[in-house]
Amino acid sequence: MKINVTVDCTPKEAREFFGLPDIEPMQQRLLSEAEERFKKNLAAMDVETLMKTMTGTAFGNMERWQDFMSSMLQGGVGGKRGDD
Repeated sequence: MKINVTVDCTPKEAREFFGLPDIEPMQQRLLSEAEERFKKNLAAMDVETLMKTMTGTAFGNMERWQDFMSSMLQGGVGGKRGDD
């Protein structure tokens, strides 16, 4: 014997029926806080700041990064271009 029951209700109605807590106010607060944090950190997402952050640990500063790239274009790493 097989019995199928179909219940047509909203998620809110199902939570209320099963006695689950309403977490919507907490969820709204968390989303608002996340949005505020995102807005505050958005200023740090400009290209110059990102490049300084990414190259700061490996190369020290932007000038060293430019010197490194310049040397790569002029002759490569560890070698000198010229007449041998």
